[in-house]
Amino acid sequence: MEPAALTGWGPLGALVLVLVLVPVLVPLLAAALRRAAPRGLPAAPPAGPGASSAAARPEGLRKAKLPARARRDKPQPHSFTHRLLVAALKGHSGSVSCLDFSSSGKYLASCADDRTVRLWSTRDFTAREHRCLRANVELDHAELVRFSPDCRAFIVWLANGETIRVYKMTKKDDGTFTFTATSEDFPKKHKAPVINIGIAETGKFIMTASSDTTILIWNLKGEVLASINTNQMNNAYATVSPCGRFVASCGFTPDVKVWEVCFGKSGDFREVIRAFELKGHTAGIHYFSFSNDSRRMATVSKDGTWKFWDTDVEYKKQQDPYLLLTGKCEVTEPCHIALSPDAHVAAISCGTSIMVYNTRRGEEEERFVGVHGQCITDLAFDTSSRYLVSCGDRAIRVFHNTAGYRAVVEEMETMLKKTANKATRERLEQQITSAKKALAAIYGRKH
Repeated sequence: MEPAALTGWGPLGALVLVLVLVPVLVPLLAAALRRAAPRGLPAAPPAGPGASSAAARPEGLRKAKLPARARRDKPQPHSFTHRLLVAALKGHSGSVSCLDFSSSGKYLASCADDRTVRLWSTRDFTAREHRCLRANVELDHAELVRFSPDCRAFIVWLANGETIRVYKMTKKDDGTFTFTATSEDFPKKHKAPVINIGIAETGKFIMTASSDTTILIWNLKGEVLASINTNQMNNAYATVSPCGRFVASCGFTPDVKVWEVCFGKSGDFREVIRAFELKGHTAGIHYFSFSNDSRRMATVSKDGTWKFWDTDVEYKKQQDPYLLLTGKCEVTEPCHIALSPDAHVAAISCGTSIMVYNTRRGEEEERFVGVHGQCITDLAFDTSSRYLVSCGDRAIRVFHNTAGYRAVVEEMETMLKKTANKATRERLEQQITSAKKALAAIYGRKH
């Protein structure tokens, strides 16, 4: 068709042309606009239960949030070094709560919330590797552990069962042990959490103490022989004396109360009688400890002092213990004190640190800071007074008791000046030489 013909349509022809072209041009224009739109932000995803709110954020914001997401890493073991550190006994996979040396001095028992009790050979303390024997605590875990006097058994306090379980130790030909739990646990008697257990060295009774004011005396069959009300508002600590005659407790009141557990000549239980008290602190007592012969005691109090006592008294004649020394110390909870078996040294733990004091002069000899990653839960000397051990996380740390060696030298030299007997002088000189050699070996030089 020629142009002249189109112009001949007039207004009606123009209208028809517009109506024909608009439906074609509008979609083309919309497509062109979409292609020309900026692409800086992604389209939002459809909302729904599975939609991620993070997916709707700009990429820059998503990247900024990533570092804030805490990754669940395994806790790193606590690192501690010191020139007097003998060993770090590692084997537990949970926090260690209690330690106990056998009366023979050959073994150290430890328990943790990993449902195991482990036995360590003290002979291996200075070795490169520290092997241990494991006793499993079925369906529970032990909070406290104590050896029997003959080292043929040990008892534990069950955290969930809230009672005592006895394990018999059977020695095998290779020198290791098998551990067998007795068929029945002790009956439940305490109404408050138990803070300590103990076995008398005589083998005549077992003690359990709870955080109220109760101490129970049991026979080995699990029968209660006596119940003691300490009348101390609450019990902070209680234990059996190493001689096996006494039980003692401390708590809210500023004294330590001591009772004698009496038996007849035939071995039958008779009674529990009040023996003596340690009086002198001005605030509640956190902890106390006996020497190996039970003739000395050490206490630590909220009043910021520790005291050293002579308890070798005839209490039946109304003789009171003698206060030998008072020392100042830092006191933060939880707080423990351990008196060396020979009574030459007192160690005090507060939080994660340990201070070691000479009991003759009351002076601080050593300080170990940040020993464990958690608060120290137990502190003890081995039976020979050579080592000090502590626990508070998954590791047990063993230290040289250099303060003890120095105290022996100091005491023997004082005695040497006062004696003229030749045999006695030779014996004292040998002890001095032996202690000095031990110190030289520890420090790697003359000391």
